[in-house]
Amino acid sequence: MAQTEQELRVQLAACYRIFDYMGWTELIYNHITVKLPGDEHHFLINPYGLHYSEVKASNLVKVDIDGNIVEDTDYAVNPAGIVIHTAIHAARPDVVCIAHTHTNAGMAVACSEEGLRNDNFYSALLHNRVAYHDFEGITLMDDEKPRLVANLGDKNMLILRNHGLLACGRSIAEAFQSIWAMQRACEVQVAGDSTGKPMIPVGDDVLARTEQLMTMQSMGQPIGDLEFAALTRIVEKIDPSFKE
Repeated sequence: MAQTEQELRVQLAACYRIFDYMGWTELIYNHITVKLPGDEHHFLINPYGLHYSEVKASNLVKVDIDGNIVEDTDYAVNPAGIVIHTAIHAARPDVVCIAHTHTNAGMAVACSEEGLRNDNFYSALLHNRVAYHDFEGITLMDDEKPRLVANLGDKNMLILRNHGLLACGRSIAEAFQSIWAMQRACEVQVAGDSTGKPMIPVGDDVLARTEQLMTMQSMGQPIGDLEFAALTRIVEKIDPSFKE
């Protein structure tokens, strides 16, 4: 059953609080968006100027597919977020939620020439599921949209080179689970590299079998529901104001 706008508002606000709890915030920057039901192609984004810990269901900002605010609000939206999110939401009708982060580990791997290697548990699960987009500076120009969309293709995870991580999902929970997996893969890679010791390679046969299993799993219902529900319970105990 399709979720109502109010249900999506509460869930997206919870997602912002979860990102804060996980330590994935970047002052007032970065963005998580969710597409709303209906034919208007509207989506919700965080109010520009608020920390993730301040985001509530009621202060999320509704915009159209061109990034124009379509309801009364006291807030603006971040133009850099609008370019990325309008591009993907317009091109990928299957995508409901998009999340973007600037974490230390994610940015370190994004700045690495080799990118994310397939030599740890989490990165092996992401084999052939991560796309790359070259850095073009601050994402403010509409002419970057076609290249961003083309590089993402039909994948749901994207490393923005020199920039950060991005994940898409058929639900808020699925986008959260995907960016969590990317983040963990990056953290393990950075931690492993810090030892100065060579990493154990994962064989091509293992990677191929893992990719097949993960593809079979992703063909079912959107994943991440249990994980997202568990984190929602945690942030609700800390501060339930996100539901307001």
